[in-house]
Amino acid sequence: MLYIKFIRDNIDKVKNRLKDRGVDVDIDRILKMDDERKSLLTEIETLRAEQKSFNDEIRDQKSEIEKQRILERMKNIKSEIQKLEEKFNEISNSLQETLSQIPNIPLDDVKAGKDETENEILREVGKPKKFDFEPKNHIELGKKLDIIDIERATKVSGSRFYYLKGDAVLLEFAIVQYALRKMAEKKFVPVVPPVMISKKAMEAMGFLSREGDADESYYFEKDDLYLVGTSEQSIGTMYMDEVLEEESLPKRYIGFSTCFRREAGSYGKDTKGILRVHQFDKLERFIFCKPEDNEREQEKMLADTEEMMRELGLPYRVVKLCAGDLGFASARTYDIETWMPSENKYRETHSMSSCVDFQSRRLNTKYKNKETGKNEFVYTLNGTVFAIGRILIAILENYQNADGSITVPEILRQYMGKDRMI
Repeated sequence: MLYIKFIRDNIDKVKNRLKDRGVDVDIDRILKMDDERKSLLTEIETLRAEQKSFNDEIRDQKSEIEKQRILERMKNIKSEIQKLEEKFNEISNSLQETLSQIPNIPLDDVKAGKDETENEILREVGKPKKFDFEPKNHIELGKKLDIIDIERATKVSGSRFYYLKGDAVLLEFAIVQYALRKMAEKKFVPVVPPVMISKKAMEAMGFLSREGDADESYYFEKDDLYLVGTSEQSIGTMYMDEVLEEESLPKRYIGFSTCFRREAGSYGKDTKGILRVHQFDKLERFIFCKPEDNEREQEKMLADTEEMMRELGLPYRVVKLCAGDLGFASARTYDIETWMPSENKYRETHSMSSCVDFQSRRLNTKYKNKETGKNEFVYTLNGTVFAIGRILIAILENYQNADGSITVPEILRQYMGKDRMI
């Protein structure tokens, strides 16, 4: 959430950067609401001071008539305070609601742009393989090897579900073991988080702020719980309403969880296969750090991801998102897009974002700054390690052979226990 003082101190910057995101926000109206809130608070405090002075005065008053006059005035003041407090609470709630719907502003190095067509391609790494046969898509490969069953999952659960079987399951957990070991070397603590979180937690992470957000999540009204769409949502809320010790930062976590998404806004997109589904497993990083460490942590996150992609031997490119393509809470995002032979193009497989103090303000997660002696908001970052379905597609398609078998990437063979899927 944007801090009202930050908005007031950076009016032009906030207006311009929100415009760069393609978001229309009436900042002047917000500041007017804040002025009114402050004015009401001043009135309330003035009346409370008068009320306190009457309390002192009535103790020393001997005249009953004067006492009654003071009591009547105190009664009127109490009534005035009550009315002002109702107005104050109403405008404060309205202001808070309005602020909660404003997305994060992009960092200075993020360029303006309306959508993904204006993102920056920073580099391409690895050359797409030239097959001497017509490459199959992952659906055909999965069916031939009997490792992905979409038809029976559709019969059981409906569209956009699938069964993983046999070698595909072994491959998934080979990827998981590889990633956990790799991230342990990078000082990330593994976590298996809850996959159901409260509405308060989901709102604090900024996933229910925009129109249509609620439609993307699975919600159990009776329990007031949401299924997570990424473990970012349950790891980020772990320290809600807490003050962390400065020495404990940065806190780096890698979460493994099953994730759930309605894909409500993707009607007609990627309906075939396992690229865009309702249920999938994912490895996700989440970092809590001091503000001055934000740049280093995000660049290291990107470098670590690229290292793993090179070890897997998958062609990819790094993309820096423009302002108009940023997620709601993100101030800067790097995507990695992996080459998909069946589509003859790159598709997004990873996303790494810095949210600065946008989420921590909503979460009320702070750290004790020894230099200033104050409790200050941490910065938060998140980043995909592997979305299992998407990386499975990339491996199956890029490592396929003419006979329909799949060569297992060398780095995964020690975990997989074999070098070929047949």
